[in-house]
Amino acid sequence: MSTLHTVNKSSFTHSTLKSCISVCANNDGILLLEDGVFSALQSAPDAEALITLNEKGVVIYASQDDIKARGLEHKIASHIQLTNYEGFVSLTLYHKCIQSWY
Repeated sequence: MSTLHTVNKSSFTHSTLKSCISVCANNDGILLLEDGVFSALQSAPDAEALITLNEKGVVIYASQDDIKARGLEHKIASHIQLTNYEGFVSLTLYHKCIQSWY
C-alpha cells in the first residue's frame, strides 16, 4: 500500500521532513506544501536524502503555487516534480493512505 506524505514545514527550521523520510517506502510520494517547499531547494538540509529516496522510487512533489508565492521558481532541485491543486487531488486518489507531517 503506497502512502502520500504531506510536509508543510521547512527542513531549515524543523525536523518534520527528516522524520517523514525515515518511514518512506518504495512507491510512496512526498508532497511539499506551504513552507515545506523550502525543502525542495537544492541547498536544503535534506536535499541528498530526497535524491536518494527519489532514486529508490519515492516521487517528490512540491506545490507550484507555494513555490511561486515564495519566489522559489528558479531554485528548485531538478528531481522535484511540481504540481497544482488538481494534481494534489489526483495524488490523494492514487495513494491508498495519506500521512500529514506537521
